Amino acid sequence: MSGYGLVGLAVAVTIGVLPQVAAGAEESDERITVGSKAFTESVILGELAAQLVRRSGASVSHRRELGGTRVLWSALLRGDLDLYPEYTGTLSQEIFQEPELDGAAEIRAALARHGLRMSRPIGFNNTYALGMREATAAHLGIRTISDLKRHPELVLGFSNEFIDRGDGWPSLRARYGLPHENVRGLQHDLAYRGIEAGQIDVMDLYSTDAEIEYYELRALRDDLAHFPAYNAVIVYRADLAERAPEAVASILRLEGLVSGGVMTKLNARAKLERVLEDRVAADFLASALNVEGSVAETALVERLARRTREHLTLVAVSLTAAILIAVPLGVVCARTARMGRLILGAAGIIQTVPALALLVFMIPLFGINEPPAIAALFLYSLLPIVRNTCTGLQDIPVQLRESAEALGLPPGVRLRRIDLPLASRSILAGIKTSAVINVGFATIGAFIGAGGYGQPILTGLRRDDLGLIMEGAVPAAVLALLVQELFELLERVLVPKGLRLKPAE
Repeated sequence: MSGYGLVGLAVAVTIGVLPQVAAGAEESDERITVGSKAFTESVILGELAAQLVRRSGASVSHRRELGGTRVLWSALLRGDLDLYPEYTGTLSQEIFQEPELDGAAEIRAALARHGLRMSRPIGFNNTYALGMREATAAHLGIRTISDLKRHPELVLGFSNEFIDRGDGWPSLRARYGLPHENVRGLQHDLAYRGIEAGQIDVMDLYSTDAEIEYYELRALRDDLAHFPAYNAVIVYRADLAERAPEAVASILRLEGLVSGGVMTKLNARAKLERVLEDRVAADFLASALNVEGSVAETALVERLARRTREHLTLVAVSLTAAILIAVPLGVVCARTARMGRLILGAAGIIQTVPALALLVFMIPLFGINEPPAIAALFLYSLLPIVRNTCTGLQDIPVQLRESAEALGLPPGVRLRRIDLPLASRSILAGIKTSAVINVGFATIGAFIGAGGYGQPILTGLRRDDLGLIMEGAVPAAVLALLVQELFELLERVLVPKGLRLKPAE
């Protein structure tokens, strides 16, 4: 292996991959970008808006399932999104955290201060509620949220966002004086399976959830009127009305169009009948507005090819950047003990940050889609490469170091011609570890619209569709195995023959 063979390999990968990333960014640079949260109703509403924008003649991209409220709100403020469906109660209670904003005029004024506008209500109030299995609630005589105080032994399972948001569990518990200690956080769609299996007793509901009737749940009456109205609206950037007035006019046709009962039926068609949200939206627009929608259905092979390109881009770019940074940092660690402790300590701390949290931290810096995912994966890749580079250089036998010094070689030449080749096997092992980790962690990027194999996994969890989950999980596992085999082959090329371990006989 040449002195900087590994770094040269990284540069080569960069040259090969970055043009594809740029091309992908150019293709996704749509005129109008619609966002939606990671639950079915939001995806349907986002698709309704996207199809109306497309019908107006504007180009549009729907970035669906982007995670929680704060992710979409930040993306809207940055301009990464032009609009997304939201709820008035969420705006007043969670985003602005001003409960006194109980009217449309007040909320519009608060939005205007951020350069945003809001449509009139779409037509339904999707308020929060607490739900129990009808049989359990009847047996315990529980009809209201206040009745829960008599049963502190009940297990509560709430969506992670509900546990932390201002109008969620903390304020609800204080309002009703609920004594429950066994409160679990989990994904909203999984909570329905948990309550059906008897693993939890109470969960948070959206009043238009199709599963309420399907799982025979009782929505407990909010007897102290804790939850405000959550009227569905479209929040959009003020400059959108100037850039695309026809598109905005088309979107506003949704005002007053969807009642609570209709929304529940649309949710049921998507969740229970497993009809694509695109088709649900298109059929509704055809019946309600006589608007011909569009549904882009793709074959499995085409979907896998697209997801593979997206996943490989995330892994290749982040790993390449990590190699270019981590190998020199490993050299510094090997040569300077104090700096080595600082560098390894910092990389170790980064490694302990939960993947989803690190993604969210990256959003203010890079927005949504691929850049924050690549940045997070880059940071996760540093520790194995830095540590193995440092260890490989430090493990070079003293006799070899002394021989190199006796030859009078300059430090740079000695590093390039002797030290790095001798440490190459250890360095490559660190890169291989980072690569395999990245393949798995890259699936988390789907939460912020980065695509890859995580997208079908996320959609499959939301729709309780095992086939979709396997569509992402199986290729990710196969890719991890292929990456490992690829590095086994690279070892034969990059590691000097004399340093390779002989296979056991």
